[in-house]
Amino acid sequence: MYEWLTATIACIGIAVIASILGWWWITALSIVAWIVIAGFFRDPLGRQPATNDENDLVSPADGRISAIEHVSHHEAVDGPAVIVRIFLSVLDVHLNRAPCAVTVKELRYRPGQFLDARSEESARVNESNLILLTTPDGTSLGLRQVSGAIARRIVCPLKPGDQLTRGERFGMIKFGSTTELILPDTEPTVHVKVGERVSAGVTILASL
Repeated sequence: MYEWLTATIACIGIAVIASILGWWWITALSIVAWIVIAGFFRDPLGRQPATNDENDLVSPADGRISAIEHVSHHEAVDGPAVIVRIFLSVLDVHLNRAPCAVTVKELRYRPGQFLDARSEESARVNESNLILLTTPDGTSLGLRQVSGAIARRIVCPLKPGDQLTRGERFGMIKFGSTTELILPDTEPTVHVKVGERVSAGVTILASL
């Protein structure tokens, strides 16, 4: 809402001044700029998870599955983990959503580089924000917001103790990025494959 309001006020102000001065091309550009910004910060309404099973985890972001990795240890689950990585282009909706009902345990922000989010190295060295979560039955999960070459601001107003429901909005990464869902590697069933498009709060990524 803040971005929409700021963009609207700025674009209207520029358009009005330009019109008074007779600079119609600037008026036209300000209108186009508003349409682009409004499109980026869009928030589709009426999304419903494709599951009612509490063991299913829905996608935390819109985009394309860029990697599914098994690692021997991840700090989010304090042990072996499966990482489902989602790449968001500048054309995707950038709001992040909770994969299931969870409580926020901790947030770990790390400064870093701003490499192209499509590169494998970016997931390791770019600026990131790791959110440690706990499900009602005590299972540890992680969500990681990773900046890209264009994205330079991670938005996450969460704090320890906050509770989220499945599909609830909680933040975003502006202008292209990566979002990771980190699961304990206790034989979770992953329902997606690399290259598949997913929708935040709707597509089932995995089941615990």
